[in-house]
Amino acid sequence: MPSHLFADRPAQPPEPGSVDALISQTRRLRGDVDAVRRDTVVDDDDAQGRWQRALCDLAVHHLDDLREHLGQLKEGLPPVPETSVFPQTAPETAPEAQTRVGSAEWNLLTDEVSWSDELFQIFGRSPESGALPLDELGSTLFSEDQPLLTAWVTACLVDGRPIDGEFRIVRADGRVRTLHMRGEPVLDSDGCTASMWAVLRDVSELRRSQRAVRESRDSLQRQREIAQTEHRLAVELQEAVLPPWRGSLRFPHSGTGTLDVAAHYLPSASSALIGGDWYDALELPDGCSMLTVGDLTGHGVTATSGMAMMLGALRGMAMAGIAPGPLMGWLNQLLETSVQPALGSAVCCRYDPARRVLSWAQAGHPAPLLFRRGSGRALTPPDGVLLGATSGAAYGQAEEHLEAGDVLVLHTDGLTPRSIEFSRADGTERLLALAPRLSAARSAQDCVRLVIEEFGESEREDDACVLVARVGG
Repeated sequence: MPSHLFADRPAQPPEPGSVDALISQTRRLRGDVDAVRRDTVVDDDDAQGRWQRALCDLAVHHLDDLREHLGQLKEGLPPVPETSVFPQTAPETAPEAQTRVGSAEWNLLTDEVSWSDELFQIFGRSPESGALPLDELGSTLFSEDQPLLTAWVTACLVDGRPIDGEFRIVRADGRVRTLHMRGEPVLDSDGCTASMWAVLRDVSELRRSQRAVRESRDSLQRQREIAQTEHRLAVELQEAVLPPWRGSLRFPHSGTGTLDVAAHYLPSASSALIGGDWYDALELPDGCSMLTVGDLTGHGVTATSGMAMMLGALRGMAMAGIAPGPLMGWLNQLLETSVQPALGSAVCCRYDPARRVLSWAQAGHPAPLLFRRGSGRALTPPDGVLLGATSGAAYGQAEEHLEAGDVLVLHTDGLTPRSIEFSRADGTERLLALAPRLSAARSAQDCVRLVIEEFGESEREDDACVLVARVGG
């Protein structure tokens, strides 16, 4: 800020045409930014949208300030009266810029105080009430800001340091405003401080916009950190609950009719959150085997914790010898009374290797697919509604006789892409079209690889599980 000691040096005004062009460009840019701000739809839970809206508000305030300054540059400084050494503020150039900038001079020799009309408006004082002397200016400030202003004024008057800082005032009407003050001492011919002049700018809206940007950014960062933590917890919970085995399992380890089992979990390509899909296979105390896949609605820790509860209950009831149909009824009651309500679909199979009989039940889930001698079909499902959908639901149970070399494919509905080209039925047809290759595969793990190759790792909108069981000789 130039000192008034050099006010007698005439400034060279800019070319009017160039300033007019800059003002026009600024006005157009402000209109474009304001249009973006109006078109930004913000929900209460949309931290990203609030941040974008706050950035637009901040940009609009900056552009308003720029247009005001360019207008002052175009008008030039008014003549300085010989009786005063502080500059008057240039006329305001836009309604939005009114009462933004004011000026003041405090004469230490005569105790005279001069305020511009704009400064009276900023402080909410009438000109009839008079300008505030320097020692009374602090009475309008927040108590915690008063020592700061005192230190600035003392340094300016005693040490000749310029003032450049902000403080908050409380106007007579109770409104709180944030002012930015730039001031310098004015020296007399002997080099002593004769007066202090300052330009004060109301930056309340600018600081409010900056605060909104900062708070929105911090909120968005917190949401990202929460999402990352939730994802990590969901992954850890899923890894702790789902079977740790990779490759093929055999149930039982010896004898005829054994099952070769393999499974795979496929994450969603469009969501960073883990879903509630599960798969499981285990050998039961009576020599039979249990196979299951299922899916709970939702994503994140809520879905994976619910999946852990369901899978734990399913394992316990299967180990206790409860048949698939009644087991589904108990799962439905468990989900219905859960603290975190959700819907789920599932299929549960019980395989008797001695008789090579598969007993199974389903709850609103895709039926298992049976592949035999190069052809495939979906098993006819017994009655069963979604888990948690209705109280006291009864679930039917069906049986299927299996043969050596048969391949069973159980999957959740997220395996097949949900699009116009591939509906759920089309996805089933694509699986059934793999019949010759699945029947010729040498192991359940090879069958899983074929399914993954067909449906890919990245085209799903939801998580998916696939479990393959191959009947041995």
